[in-house]
Amino acid sequence: MALPGIEMSNFHLSSEPAWRRMISVSDYTVPGQWRPWLSDTGSLTQRLIDACNGELTVQVLRQNLGVPRLSERRALGLPQRRQALIREVILLGGGIPWVYARSIIPLSTLTGRLRRLRQLDNRPLGALLFSEPSMCREPVEIACYTSAQMPTALAAKQSTMWGRRSVFRLHNKPLLVSEIFLPDFNPYNQSLSFDYSRTV
Repeated sequence: MALPGIEMSNFHLSSEPAWRRMISVSDYTVPGQWRPWLSDTGSLTQRLIDACNGELTVQVLRQNLGVPRLSERRALGLPQRRQALIREVILLGGGIPWVYARSIIPLSTLTGRLRRLRQLDNRPLGALLFSEPSMCREPVEIACYTSAQMPTALAAKQSTMWGRRSVFRLHNKPLLVSEIFLPDFNPYNQSLSFDYSRTV
């Protein structure tokens, strides 16, 4: 189900949010209902599939080469002006836009077996990441987005949206995945089981 009125020109943030390491699952600066979703180290894709009884779909908004934002380059150790594959998608649960995801994949990562990351189409990246035995994940960072920091087509009247991001490594090759929970995401009050076995 496509979201109406989305134009590629809308996908330019006016400023970056302030990313920081989440202290713990009891981080008092984060609203209680969001802490389990932001700190969970398991597959968000699988959590969403469970929450919508398997009715998860992926709408690709953008997938092309571009220069990542400053904080993204720093997280990945990329030089200034170095291009990467930028993939932006909406994850919809039962047709409702739940999560905006932005992935930055350095060109040096897109080699060997990982060339397949160029051709994900409407398949969720998370499913591939968590099926890969070599995958390891660096600590989660979180941020509180304002409407001004979201793509225009996804900006909401409410002032804040919570998001998280992590650097993943496949065969020791890095990529960065950011996930922002949209205003229509409603399973935040569901309990989660934690899996800390796949962290570094």
